[in-house]
Amino acid sequence: MKFYLIAAVAAMMISGQAVAQHNNFVIKAGVNAYSIYNDNNASADTKIGYHLGLITHIHLAQQFAFQPELVFSTQGTKYSNDGNNVKLNLNYLNVPLLFQYMFDNGFRMQAGPQLGLLVGAKSETNNSSTDVKDNFKPFELAFGIGASYVHPPTGFGVDARYNFGLTNINDTGSVNSYNRGLQVGVFYLFRHGS
Repeated sequence: MKFYLIAAVAAMMISGQAVAQHNNFVIKAGVNAYSIYNDNNASADTKIGYHLGLITHIHLAQQFAFQPELVFSTQGTKYSNDGNNVKLNLNYLNVPLLFQYMFDNGFRMQAGPQLGLLVGAKSETNNSSTDVKDNFKPFELAFGIGASYVHPPTGFGVDARYNFGLTNINDTGSVNSYNRGLQVGVFYLFRHGS
């Protein structure tokens, strides 16, 4: 299943090369601040992680673009359980499909859906790690909204985005849980302005 998801995104990015008037390939990296929202109001703290990704930025018109991405993202949360501090580490391969409005000064607004593939899940308590991947659903759907700025002469930019989990990630129990997180990063557009 992982292979098919990666192959589909790669094909989409490559096909964009043929049909787009103008596109750029992009690399990005940054910091995550994620937590999990539970519908039973159980408290959960923010967990800091990171993300690394590849992007195709496809110009659809003078000020509009479509931006499919393939991003590895470390997510999860921290909480207390019977006096023990627990860290839940969730690793996702995310596929955001963003639509952008590009201002003339380098600023961009963006929003769109995101499909997440769970590639690993571990719970850490008192330096002991347990694989808990079977407790979570293999896929999740989210919606991202954010803004970015690219420095036109160099192709370097900064990006900030908030991702709202839309689907329950729990595969066991009656509590519905949703990923929620802020991502802040930097990126570089190859062939920007060419």
